[in-house]
Amino acid sequence: MILSAGLSPAWQQILVFDGFRYGQVNRATEAHWCGSGKVFNAGIAAGHLDGSSLLLAAVGGPPVQQIEDEFDGLGINYRWVRTDSATRVCTTVLDRTTGTMTELVENGRPVTDAELQAFADAFAEEAARAEAIVLIGSLPKGAPVTYYRDLAAKTSCPLVLDFRGEELLATLEFAPYAVKPNREELAQTVGRPLDDDAELVDAMRQLNRLGAQWMVVTDGEKPVWVTSTEKTYRLTPPPVDDPINPIACGDAMAATLAWATRDGRDILDAVRLAIAAAGENLRQLLPCRLDRGRVEARAEGVQVEKI
Repeated sequence: MILSAGLSPAWQQILVFDGFRYGQVNRATEAHWCGSGKVFNAGIAAGHLDGSSLLLAAVGGPPVQQIEDEFDGLGINYRWVRTDSATRVCTTVLDRTTGTMTELVENGRPVTDAELQAFADAFAEEAARAEAIVLIGSLPKGAPVTYYRDLAAKTSCPLVLDFRGEELLATLEFAPYAVKPNREELAQTVGRPLDDDAELVDAMRQLNRLGAQWMVVTDGEKPVWVTSTEKTYRLTPPPVDDPINPIACGDAMAATLAWATRDGRDILDAVRLAIAAAGENLRQLLPCRLDRGRVEARAEGVQVEKI
């Protein structure tokens, strides 16, 4: 079983416009609602790749029934920790004329100490039977910086991390199998700009030395870098024709890394599949509705260089 766990999901509105004009009245040609936020996206991706996966998230308030209706319809297995605070609502604005996307994000709402403990208890129970785990998304306000560290201490299977900052640094002592920030998130974590590839690799190696077995760093459409303490690779994605929505590409990658690792793939095969999953996600309006066959076929086009 692949476990996708996190504390900052979202209920997402996606509005599509044939032309968006800032400061004026705009009428959407399409409107969609869906589960989103990093943990929901990863759970959806893992569920499409592997039916035995489980999504663990903290949810609350009016959106819960709609969220459950969607995940039941998708056939995604889930377990909720209920919170007094409502699940945040975010909005994506897509302008088809320019191809631009604007994201309106509500920050995660606070959770109580009792809710954090309930989540930790649920995580420990599910982690005990998991074969790979994705721990993903920012911590809500009020959660201690060491919260993810304490969860990682309860894992014994391969662990994929997708968050940044002090909470990431605090978790590295447990030697997570793969850490997947983007370039900006890595720069925030190490506290310095990463203006060229040499600086990027140096920062990646810094986290390898702190415990990350593999660093996997993305930078939009640019090549993906992969490092261990001794090895460095650069992987170039194939081009994506007619991209639609870039939201959740990184989340699709994190879930695919866990799925591929659970299936016994080595790190390079896992990253190739993860890059392919991001490409498939980019071609869709709704996040992480992945097709395993298309992901595997697309992975054949990813170029791998040893640096």
